[in-house]
Amino acid sequence: MYEVEVKVRADHDAVRDRLGDIGGERVGRVVQEDTYYDAPHRDFAATDEALRIRRERPADADDCEARVTYKGPLVDDASKTREEFETGVADGETMAAVLDGLGFDPAATVRKERERYAVGDYVVTLDAVDGLGEFVEVETETDEAGVDAAREGAFDLLDRLGLDPDEGIRTSYLGLLLG
Repeated sequence: MYEVEVKVRADHDAVRDRLGDIGGERVGRVVQEDTYYDAPHRDFAATDEALRIRRERPADADDCEARVTYKGPLVDDASKTREEFETGVADGETMAAVLDGLGFDPAATVRKERERYAVGDYVVTLDAVDGLGEFVEVETETDEAGVDAAREGAFDLLDRLGLDPDEGIRTSYLGLLLG
């Protein structure tokens, strides 16, 4: 599975208004804490890969869900499209202990509040990232054959939201925080 994602800096209030105009349906609001790991056997920064544990909870609740994700290298020059594998884990702390036991070291944690909207086959996410500010992500999932069409659809949706696809940021939040 490929995640096709385009991200830009944007004021959330203006985007919320446009989402209403184009029929965006609010899905919910969550808080996420992503802990990224360095591998003992290769440099993920050099290979453009990522391994993380995501802890997510609804913005108005205390219960937390955890997922472990591997992200492969970016596959194009115009978006943040990459192969991605993700699965839920029953206990994020136990998963962290497994990674620690295997020699994976925590590199950094990224905290963000996310407000999600559904627009057709896409999810539009308004991100408020601690230490970085406000961003908008447009993303969808597809197989390898659908990557180009999905990317063009994401660019079109950004344009409909009054945002410029040419201002896309391919650097991850982790990269922006560490950069």
